[in-house]
Amino acid sequence: MRSLFRKKSITQLIHQSQQRTLERTLSAIDLTMLGIGAVIGTGIFVLTGVVAAESAGPALIISFILSGIACALAAFCYAEFASTVPISGSVYTYTYATLGELFAFLIGWDLILEYLIAIAAVATGWSGYFQTLLSGFGIHFPKELSSAPGAGEGGIINLPAVIIIFLITALLSRGMKESKRINNIMVVIKLAVIVAFIIAGIFYVKPDNWTPFAPFGFEGIITGAATVFFAYIGFDAVATAAEEVKKPQRDIPIGIIASLAICTALYMIVSLILTGMVPYTQLNVADPVSFALQFVGQNTIAGLISVGAITGITTVLLVMVYAQVRVSFSMSRDGLLPKKLSKVHPKFKTPYLNTWITGFIAAALAGFIDLTTLAHLVNIGTLAAFTLVSIAVIVLRKTHPTLKRAFKVPFVPVLPLISTILCILLMTSLPAVTWKAFIIWIVIGLIIYFTYSRKHSQLNK
Repeated sequence: MRSLFRKKSITQLIHQSQQRTLERTLSAIDLTMLGIGAVIGTGIFVLTGVVAAESAGPALIISFILSGIACALAAFCYAEFASTVPISGSVYTYTYATLGELFAFLIGWDLILEYLIAIAAVATGWSGYFQTLLSGFGIHFPKELSSAPGAGEGGIINLPAVIIIFLITALLSRGMKESKRINNIMVVIKLAVIVAFIIAGIFYVKPDNWTPFAPFGFEGIITGAATVFFAYIGFDAVATAAEEVKKPQRDIPIGIIASLAICTALYMIVSLILTGMVPYTQLNVADPVSFALQFVGQNTIAGLISVGAITGITTVLLVMVYAQVRVSFSMSRDGLLPKKLSKVHPKFKTPYLNTWITGFIAAALAGFIDLTTLAHLVNIGTLAAFTLVSIAVIVLRKTHPTLKRAFKVPFVPVLPLISTILCILLMTSLPAVTWKAFIIWIVIGLIIYFTYSRKHSQLNK
């Protein structure tokens, strides 16, 4: 039983972070762009309309604020850990050092599911926007090649989703230096597009559309908050980049907190303008931001929004694939997954094989599986990770009170406890089918841990 909770020492982790296995190329600005690239995408361009129409109404802004608060509290915890122990793996690594190997494996296994499903779900959204853009030029994908089987459209494979995942995989396998340049350019484009929407849309806001403000009551706001939480996932991907940051102690807290603050502000402004431009009952569409501009006759800017949406969703894909590879890379290096997943390419300095395996699995999910139900797994997986990292900060303060910390969470243990409670509250608001699927995935993880990972663990040696 004792071996299930064996821990990696903080000294060992810090020493490991100083080994130059991966190339250090990222600055604070790059990390902020990475965070914005991960967070602003499907949430702002797709989820805003659906949640307003079905759950929150104009009170969508309150749902975003609640989710933002939960994420901000978790972000402080991430910032303390990532600046203290700057190593790949994010919450998996932090859990290994505080709560032990079994918990670490399960949260790592949980993160693998979270990122794989997120990649596939976001690629499906990208495919929808891309097909809409092509249709504007009179180009139409055959139905058989534009949707997954089971989506109700007679599809055989969602080919655009598969292609974009392979392109992202090819880019990331070549190195982070090239990937960060492309990500930074695309982030600037999508921020410009969002600002264009705000400037254009503010003149068409009708305050009457904000009445009734909360048509579905407080329960609808909470349900909306649990759903739009999907919009925030990804800022934790900044923590997975710790081993590739030039000055991790300074830059990681800046990257995590700055990206989350910028994204939360933009989400609040866009949701307020969106529900002010169009009655919330009419926003249940796949492209609510473009639809709102078309609704008020701004068709030219609506076209630009589609381009911005494609760009924005592409950056989300890039960061999600990157984060998934870094988590499985860390687990492999610790012996909990096969060693080949942590092998670094001699020329590109990337986990080359791991990147392509991730790409193939995500492409298969996006191409052949309808992800309507599975997408909820992303939320519950992220909330579970946020819960554990909040608890881990309290544990680390107790077990290593004198450890040098570049960034410290204020008011410990109060803020981490509030973070834990909020995350659990949002988890309880998710559908029962999500919990069932999550439990099944955890059971599969337990089987893998006891049959392979436990005896191959580096700590077992």
